[in-house]
Amino acid sequence: MIKICFICHGNICRSPMAEFIMKRLVGDAGLDDRIEICSRAISNEELGNPVYPPAKEELARHGLSCNGKYAVQLKPDDADRYDMFIIMDEWNEMRIGGILGRSVSGKVHKLLDFAGGGDVEDPWYTRKFDIAYNDIERGCRGLLEYLKKELL
Repeated sequence: MIKICFICHGNICRSPMAEFIMKRLVGDAGLDDRIEICSRAISNEELGNPVYPPAKEELARHGLSCNGKYAVQLKPDDADRYDMFIIMDEWNEMRIGGILGRSVSGKVHKLLDFAGGGDVEDPWYTRKFDIAYNDIERGCRGLLEYLKKELL
């Protein structure tokens, strides 16, 4: 079982979108029993809050439900619990080491590194939830192909 944790600032927009997009892709590939997926926040600002309504609406436009998902913060003991930490941007990269320590550096990857590079811009600020969705889906597709080739 490969355990993947998607990370963003508050766990109310990008990382839950990635969690539910990836769960669908993994399910469609018949790999539910080989890949475990979750998402977490770097900050504690949104803990316990549901997925941000515009992000939830964007997921719903694509036939995905995130009902029951609430923001959860990344904790130091997650370093041993997950095989891969998939972050959305450079800011997440700067913060994750402070929470998990340096020992996870080989486990941390930017999502869009699996799809040509770059950051997934935070739609909380840009208000472009459709663009974030498309970037996240593209990254998740690339991640799944990587997993199929390299790890499974």
